[in-house]
Amino acid sequence: MSGFKPPTLNGIGPSCVGLPAGPWPTLIDFLTERFPNVAPATWLARMARGDVFDELGAAITPQQASQPPYPANTRLYYYRDVPDEPHIPFEEVVLYQDEHLLVVDKPHFLPVVPSGGYLRETVLVRLKHKLGLADLVPIHRIDRDTAGLVMFSKQPASRAAYAALFSRHQVRKTYHAIAPWRADVPLPQLRQSRIREAGHFMLQHEVPGPVNAITQINVLEVRGDLARYALKPVTGQRHQLRVHMLALGLPILNDGLYPTLTPEGQMDHAHPLQLLARELVFTDPVNLAERHFVSQRQLMF
Repeated sequence: MSGFKPPTLNGIGPSCVGLPAGPWPTLIDFLTERFPNVAPATWLARMARGDVFDELGAAITPQQASQPPYPANTRLYYYRDVPDEPHIPFEEVVLYQDEHLLVVDKPHFLPVVPSGGYLRETVLVRLKHKLGLADLVPIHRIDRDTAGLVMFSKQPASRAAYAALFSRHQVRKTYHAIAPWRADVPLPQLRQSRIREAGHFMLQHEVPGPVNAITQINVLEVRGDLARYALKPVTGQRHQLRVHMLALGLPILNDGLYPTLTPEGQMDHAHPLQLLARELVFTDPVNLAERHFVSQRQLMF
């Protein structure tokens, strides 16, 4: 095997799929079964553009893919495409970068990485394209609906050291949120519970069992029936802050998932989720410098 990997094009890196031995007479037959949501015509169009390669770097033509033999026990590289991907009219801001690290202030609504119907309209692909950083990888992630700080690794050699900061809980993270004010909820408090999927792939909820989610919660400011809260997650469960606030009877303002799931496609850009990844504090593992990054974005009462 040559170790060939196609280059990043306009910020989009190649995807790879292994081709196992099996009963498929042609490559198109395999791809149709492996990716049932991608029409054969889409694969043939990608091949006609020269966007599909074998593991030696040779472009695969539509004719090759439509005729035997099926190339078992090899790898296929291709460039994913999302037709009619809508533009997200908000811009990410680079707050800091050095040889190893890049810190971005992400707007609401913009995903960090490609997924589902998002490819070019993601922080990762935008930055790769704008800055020419083919090796850029997020060290951690925040929800598409959440604004604020996201850290990226620029160098494969130092990537594991930065990732270890998060896996070892050595990054002090502070979020701000706008939610209802209730004088009967004791604050500050340490919310400790078990969170797992709630029967829908988009949703999480608290369940009985061993604790896997811990958040420090305090109030910063009260304005009428709303308040601004400081949320400091100790653990990193999916939707942890949103679930913990809901469990306290304090659902975050404009949350499209909790307590009510908003149907896909009904995103309201005028009313973003009022949750902000505001601060990251840690000791840089490369040069031992003390890092303290603060988002420039503001929440709205």
